[in-house]
Amino acid sequence: MSGAGAGSATAPLAARLRPRTLDEVVGQQHLIGPEGPIRRTIASGRLSSMVLWGPPGTGKTTLAGVIAAEANAEMIVLSAVTAGVKDVRAAVVEGRERLRRTQRRTILFVDEIHRFNKSQQDALLPSVEAGDVVLIGATTENPSFEVNAALLSRSILYRLAPLEPEDLSVLLDRGLADPGLEGVTATDDARAALLHAADGDARVLLTGLDAAAALAVGTEDGEITPEMVQSALAQPHLRYDKAGDNHYDQVSAFIKSMRGSDPDAAMYWLTRMLAEGEDPRFLARRMVILASEDIGLAHPQALAVSVAAFEALDRVGLPEARFALSQACIHLALAPKSNAVTRAMAKADAEVERLGNAPVPASLRDAHYKGAKRLGHGVGYAYPHDDERGWVDQQYGPDGLRRIYEPGDHGAEPTLNSWRDSR
Repeated sequence: MSGAGAGSATAPLAARLRPRTLDEVVGQQHLIGPEGPIRRTIASGRLSSMVLWGPPGTGKTTLAGVIAAEANAEMIVLSAVTAGVKDVRAAVVEGRERLRRTQRRTILFVDEIHRFNKSQQDALLPSVEAGDVVLIGATTENPSFEVNAALLSRSILYRLAPLEPEDLSVLLDRGLADPGLEGVTATDDARAALLHAADGDARVLLTGLDAAAALAVGTEDGEITPEMVQSALAQPHLRYDKAGDNHYDQVSAFIKSMRGSDPDAAMYWLTRMLAEGEDPRFLARRMVILASEDIGLAHPQALAVSVAAFEALDRVGLPEARFALSQACIHLALAPKSNAVTRAMAKADAEVERLGNAPVPASLRDAHYKGAKRLGHGVGYAYPHDDERGWVDQQYGPDGLRRIYEPGDHGAEPTLNSWRDSR
């Protein structure tokens, strides 16, 4: 999210185009449009602490600066990566003194607030509650997981969205019109390549444009080509944080795609996460779990296939083990599904809790030690192999045990269970 700003001529393009007013900001109209809550809050003069949650490059830092400017407030910027409790307290003291002396409010902007630990977040609480400073926290991670609940309850949560292609196109036009890029143009294909690579991230767009423009300067026509864009960006821009919200979203999509029998989607998420640097052992473990949790006895080979893929990963490593992981992924997605094992586990837990320390039936107790039979241990036990059917109808569980395993209707499960229902 950027606009027509006032960065110096030597600053990066993204800084040069940073907006100074809400009207210069591109995107996030649900927040800053004519009826947007942030615009209305600024207009009312009753500025509240807030948390801006959104992917990188959606304008969290930019919006904080514009809010401070529009509200005629001083802004103190802290990075949660480098700041400590001492820095937080110093900023709060400065804000309190400014308010006392000049009646001018202070916005304390904490970038990557999710990286503050509990004590650092707790240090903000009294001053936020007292109104000594207006907190604006920026985070790429779900605040419900990463931000202290007490601090979050004292702030308004605003969610920023990735920029739409039309918003990015406006920024691209502004970038090409910047005096620092004078004489540089871009082909339609180059524009499309930049917009695609940005994937909703204004910073990636403007950084890529800046780098591609440097390659175009000095050429005969000064025109950016798709090849220049590819060289400037080098790697596709994939957002991922192995400890963050995006990680859990993609893993969830991966599991649900296999559970939903969609091999194409499952392979996409597997391949994307591997490309983003996800631990392949984590993905292999998830497939082993799914083989029993969502497939089970509907396709008993699924567990063997997933375990074999895990072992292949340990033996040969990446990149070669991608073959085994991909085979297992497709196999699990195509396998018939049943959650009968999962349901049986839940019922077994309930029966253990209900029956408590229920005694073992006397006929099943160990009868190998001297005197066991005088106690009735093993008396009445029927050896299943002595029966031509290979089983006998006798009590194996404690008194009062209810049925736990209920088979599904798919794959091999009905056949595997047919002997029990035919007794």
